[in-house]
Order: sequence, then structure tokens, then C-alpha cells
Amino acid sequence: MSEEAELENDRGQSWREGPGDTGRSHRYSIFEHEALSFDQLQSALDAIPAYAWYAMPSGALTFVNRYKADYLGLPKDHPLRRGIDTGAAWDSYIALVHPEDHDESRRAWANCLRTGAAGELTFRLRNAQGGYRWFVGRAEPLRAEDGTLLCWIGVSFDIERRKQAEFYLLEAQRLARTGGWALNDAGFEYWSAQLFEIYGLKPGKPPSIPEYMELVHPEDRGLVAEEIRMAMSERHDFDFTKRIVRPDGDIRYVRCVGVATCDGILGTGIDVTEQEQSTRALRKSQDVLRQILDVTPQVVAVFGPARERFYANQTALDYIGLSLEEWLKGPTGHATIHPDDFERLQSRWDCASLDGSAFEMEVRVRRHDGIYRWFLARYNPVYEDEGKILRWYSACTDIEDRKRDEERLQRENIVLREQISQAAMFEDIVGTSAPLQKVLSQVSKVALSDSTVLVLGETGTGKELIARAIHERSRRAARAFIGVNCAAIPASLIASELFGHEKGAFTGAAQRRLGRFEAAHGGTIFLDEVGDLPMDTQITLLRVLQEREIERIGRDKPIPVDVRVIAATHRDLNRLVSEGKFRQDLFYRLNVVPITMPTLRERRADIPLLVEYFIARFGRKVGKKFRNVDKSTLEALKAYEWPGNVRELQNVIERAVTLSDSDIFIVDDAWLKREPSETSQPSTALADEILAHEKEAIEAALAQSQGRVGGPTGAAATLCLPTSTLDSKIKRLGIDKYRFRSKPG
Repeated sequence: MSEEAELENDRGQSWREGPGDTGRSHRYSIFEHEALSFDQLQSALDAIPAYAWYAMPSGALTFVNRYKADYLGLPKDHPLRRGIDTGAAWDSYIALVHPEDHDESRRAWANCLRTGAAGELTFRLRNAQGGYRWFVGRAEPLRAEDGTLLCWIGVSFDIERRKQAEFYLLEAQRLARTGGWALNDAGFEYWSAQLFEIYGLKPGKPPSIPEYMELVHPEDRGLVAEEIRMAMSERHDFDFTKRIVRPDGDIRYVRCVGVATCDGILGTGIDVTEQEQSTRALRKSQDVLRQILDVTPQVVAVFGPARERFYANQTALDYIGLSLEEWLKGPTGHATIHPDDFERLQSRWDCASLDGSAFEMEVRVRRHDGIYRWFLARYNPVYEDEGKILRWYSACTDIEDRKRDEERLQRENIVLREQISQAAMFEDIVGTSAPLQKVLSQVSKVALSDSTVLVLGETGTGKELIARAIHERSRRAARAFIGVNCAAIPASLIASELFGHEKGAFTGAAQRRLGRFEAAHGGTIFLDEVGDLPMDTQITLLRVLQEREIERIGRDKPIPVDVRVIAATHRDLNRLVSEGKFRQDLFYRLNVVPITMPTLRERRADIPLLVEYFIARFGRKVGKKFRNVDKSTLEALKAYEWPGNVRELQNVIERAVTLSDSDIFIVDDAWLKREPSETSQPSTALADEILAHEKEAIEAALAQSQGRVGGPTGAAATLCLPTSTLDSKIKRLGIDKYRFRSKPG
């Protein structure tokens, strides 16, 4: 007979001995010889906080406790609540089991009845509302001391939440392609269904270690064997990725994560084939990208959101002279940026970090040999999905040559912008007189060299015009001509104007300023009224002429300059030297090629040409034309002494052109009359008296030394003057030193 038939036969049996017996009388007879009443058993089962029941030895369900009765929705007077055997009790109960669990429930219960042994089953049971919940039920036989089976007692526990959790776990493992396993000293104790699927195997008994190793890719077996050995011997966690070869030949990447326990290792296997392939493809593309970046001529670097260093291409590493490891271990930020640019870059970067904008700026970057070069640095942010900045990518292009050209143009134009409103004194050199032709001949000769020129002459004779003529005929004509009037600049600012200053060098120095020497680099600088330079500036200028380098105020490193110096003055430098107001060594440096400009009194033959030139020049400005020049005016102009020289002539003609109402050019005679002041005559007489005394003292000293100027017994030693100074005075006073020498006997 089958198990199902036996169950049906047993369940159909009645425990009543006859039609007149009641179920209650027979029920008590079961427990009487065990000193246990039915009421006590029922009370005990009702007190259990679980779903409890008991059945007759035949399997007929007789009683369910209140928890189970309430779950099933049994009425208060239902026989199962009172422990009354009903033939239909089992059929009624099995109907409440989920249809998919009927067969398994019947087989498990039939096995318990046949063997008399306890049994356990997981099943779904319908509640009073019609829904199903999962239970785990266990049936235990209750026997008398002699082994007689008295009844079956069962307890069921609600495992709905656990089943849901198991479902979610299995579903999560399926979606995440993750399987679980357990490993002990004997081998694999457990493999989840998902793990079998990952390895391409049918669910069943976990493989042995040798069978498992056969599934591992040959190249990874050594790694896996060592990890298993270490994990089992030292009980340590591990996390590694290996390749497996499934039975169909497909190669998969599986990440193995294991956690040590007292009994072995518990872990998961995660199919990461797609991720690993993507990662490897990404790494390959990154390698290709890095190779491209390494041959890129730009300096490329990658920084984190806090400006920590992440990457620099080979061009950058070669430039700064470090390996990638050395650069990565360096300080956060830009240690190679020029100190003058670092604060500016930091401030701009702070602003960009707040608004997330890309930016670019020009900065100087230090090379491995300590030299700074100009770069155009472009910074671009890369964002995370949340909108936060993940990386900063920096690409720097070398613009040193362009920057040099810009600075050269800046130097050439810095002063020209300041002088743009000033008209030149002359547009060209006008005149054919012998004194002027002699000067122009000297200009032609000296222009071809880089020699320092000292232009001497009274005020208004055109010294700057001669300096410009020298520059325009020199090899420096394409570069800047920078003019500086040393007398017009305050003594406290002259050094800054000539040599420049750094930011913060003194109060008011809000930014770096290039000096006139730097502005004239490659060209010519004209130092007008050089005799008015302060003594400390003279010392600095002497060094510039000797060393060909300058130092900005506030900077301790010299800056080489290539500048031709042309100086000019209307003052007597020899007298200033003798008076200690001008350095003698600086005078020698400036007086390499002296050119003396003739006064207008010495070139009266040029006055008609100059008059014609200035009339045409100023007439165009005011829109006037003159047919000719009044003869008396021309004669008066030629007769006048012109203490202001050509500049004074220019002013007189401009005044006459502006005020004239006729087409005949006429100059008011009153403009050419110069009345001496009350103190002029005494001053002239005093000067003549001083010169006479000076000449007398020099002649006396020459007579004493028999015409010898230098040496211990010379006139210079007697007068306590430098030999060169005394020579200059002798020439200026027209003294013939040779007449004091004794004639041979």
C-alpha cells in the first residue's frame, strides 16, 4: 500500500469504540495511565506563543491551540478548539495548505506516521483573510514509558519575513550575479544556486577542491591555490579577482571575497566580467591617452579638488626635472610657480572653485635649472554626477618667446605713451653752417658704433635732436629711443624711474614697474641734464655702464640690459667734478665721445633757414601762409644774441605766426630787446674776477713746477686737484703750460 493510501486509511479510522461512546471519554482514556489530563495538555499548548496542535496516533487532527485557531479563523465553538476528534479535521486542515505544498505535506506526514519519528516541513498556510504565510512546522511523537505512542504534538512558527528576506537575497544575488559559498578544511561545504550558475554548472553538490581548481584559468591557479592555503592556515580575509573557464569554454572574471570564521571561510563569488572588461578597456585607453599626452609639447597636469597632485605628463616632468613619483610626493599646490605669480594664481583658482568655471592666465614656471619661463596656463574642471568638482586639468603652453616680444614692445612704448602729448623740438636738423656740419660729421661717425656719447652745449641748442640723429643712424634704429630729463624728476624718484621697482619695494609701489633702462633694452637711452643726477644715483648709473646690468628697487638679482647711453648737459661737468658734485669716474664713462653743440650765435648763417622752416611749420598748424619775411625783421633776428638759442628762436616765431594779421612775416622789435637786470652786471664782474684769480693761481703753480702738471712735484699736487681736473681748467682758461718749462742751456 502506498504512503498516501495508508494516510487516508489511518485518517478515516475512528477512535470511538462504539456508537454509544463519546469522543471525550475515549480522549481521557489515553492519558489516564500517564497521570496527565487532556485539560492540562490543552492548557499547556494554549500557553505556547506559537501555532501548536496535537493529533491521535493515527494522525487524526484533534486539537489546535488558540493562536493557530485564531490564525485559521475557526469559530469559538469549533471542535478543534475543544479537542474533539472529527473525521473531517484533517481534510479541512489540508485544504488550508497552499496547493503547491499539498503533495510535500502529505508525504512528510505519511513518513512520520509510518516511522513514528519526528518530522519537519516548510509550507504555506492560508489565514482567515485568505492570504498565505510561510511556516516551518515540526511534529514530535509523545510516547508512554513503555514506548506506546500516545499522540503527536506539533508546533509551527511563522517564517514569512525570513522567506521574504531569502527571496530578496536570492533575487539580489541573481541581479548582482553574486553567489555564496562556505569553505572548511574538508573542502566546500556549501554553494548557492547563483554560484553554480556563475560557473556554468547545474545545482547540486559543491565541487571538491580539485574539481574547483579545474574550473580556474590555468594562469590564475597559482594565485588561487596560494590564497586558499593562506586563508585556511592563517584564517585571514581575502579579496581578489580570478578568471574561470566554464564548461562551454567561456572565460569569466570572478571576484572572490572571503571572511574568516572559527570553522572556515565564508564568502561570495561575484561575476565581474563586464566590469573587468570595461576596466581593462579603460586602462588600455588611458595608457594610450597617457602616451599621447607624454609626447604632447604642452605641460599637462591633473589636480584634485583640493589641488592635490594626481598626474603630470612626461613633458612636464622633463621640464621640472622630477620623476612622477617625486612630483606626486611633493607639496600640494604649485611649488614651481614664480612667487610673484603664485598669489595671483591662487586667488583666481579660489574664485573658479566657487563658481566651477574654467580659466586661463599667464604664469612663470620654474625649470629644473632654476630658470623661469612664461606659460599660458588653462585650467578646466571635471565634475562628478552630483555636480562637485572631481578633477582640475591643467594644460600650459610655453609663451616665453611671445612674452619677450611683448615685454620688448612694452619697454619700447612705455615712455612713448608718456611723451605722446609732447611735440618734438625739431622734425629734422636744419642748417648748413660749418659748426653744424662739423657736428653732423661726428654724428655720422659715432652712430655706427655703440660708444657712449656725451652731448654738451647751452640750453636750447638741440642736444636731444642730435641724440635722436645718432640713434636713427645706428644699428639700434629699429628699437626704442627713450629720453629721460634727469632734472625734471624728483631726486627720491629718479632711481625708480631709471631702474624700475618691484611690487611693495616702498610705500606706494602697488605693482611692479619697468624702469627706463629696461624699456630701452636693445635700443638707446638719452639722459638729458645728466649733471643734475643725485650722487647715489650716479653710483648706480656707473655700475650700469660698467656691468651692463641693473637691479630694480626691491629685487636682489641683477637684470642684464643691452642699452646704448647718450648723455647731455648744459652744465660744466669739469667744474662739478672739482666741486665734488659729480663723480669723476662717471664723467670718464660718459665722456667717451664728446660732441659740443654750437650756439645759435655761432651759426648765425643758419638763422634764415630756421626762420623759413619754423614759419612753414607753425603756419600749417594755424592755417596761415606768408609771402615773405620782412627784411628788417630778418636782420634783427640775425643780430640778436639768442641766449635761449634755437628754442628761443622757435618760440619767437611761433608767437609771431600766431599773432600776425598780415601775409608778411614781421617780428615785434620789443621781443628781441633784452634789458640786463640790476644784479647781472655785478654778477658778471664777480665771475670774471674769480676766473682771473683762478688763472693766476694755476699759472703760479705751473711756474713753480716748470710746466709739469702731474707727479709729486706737479702743479696738480700743489693745488690739491686731480691731474685731469687741472688739465681741463688749463684748457678752459686758455693757459699755455709749455711756456713755463725751462729751456735747455
